Amino acid sequence: MDGILIYIATGLAAYLLGSIPSGYLVARAKGIDIRTVGSGNIGATNVFRILGKPAGCLVLVADGLKGFFACRFVPAVVLEIFRGSSAGIDPANLEITSGVSAILGHNYTCWLKFKGGKGIATSAGVLGALVPWPLLAISLIWGAVFISTKYVSLASIAAAFALPFAAWFWRSRPIMILISAGLGALAIYKHRGNIRRLLDGTENRVSTKNKSETPES
Repeated sequence: MDGILIYIATGLAAYLLGSIPSGYLVARAKGIDIRTVGSGNIGATNVFRILGKPAGCLVLVADGLKGFFACRFVPAVVLEIFRGSSAGIDPANLEITSGVSAILGHNYTCWLKFKGGKGIATSAGVLGALVPWPLLAISLIWGAVFISTKYVSLASIAAAFALPFAAWFWRSRPIMILISAGLGALAIYKHRGNIRRLLDGTENRVSTKNKSETPES
């Protein structure tokens, strides 16, 4: 029973950490409801588009740190709280639970009626804590697709698709490969609107020549 409580406490704490709506808060500090402008998404890309580079970079880093801290610190804190009742608990499994919960918190934040971002930055933070080499591999894929197409969304989708294969290539634990597949599928699902626009030929590219809108990631 104590083991179940430890997993529940870890998941809940990580969810609440991940649910902090960084993009919404940064925009609100400037008097803007980010949900009503641009794409309406609270992620870093929309903040970058509406408020500029400093705000966008701040949100990008904050969202990534949510995932990283969830994996690195939340399990340790929970295990300390339940010290004496945590025999047989695998810290690695707690880290996975925490990472997945943080991503769900970002994507479906309870503070904004369960409407959040697309989880790319938060997922990157989680992967950086759990499987850094696969993260590096898919980051290179993201960069290659983005440079060649100027589509942020397509780069994110390609990286998400490659994630479980990268985890398998670096011989991650079987559970981590399965989790990677799930995270990749969730990221692709969150980009379903972008996929429709890509197929219709209406998705916007990033442009360095003008201020055309940047697709959400």
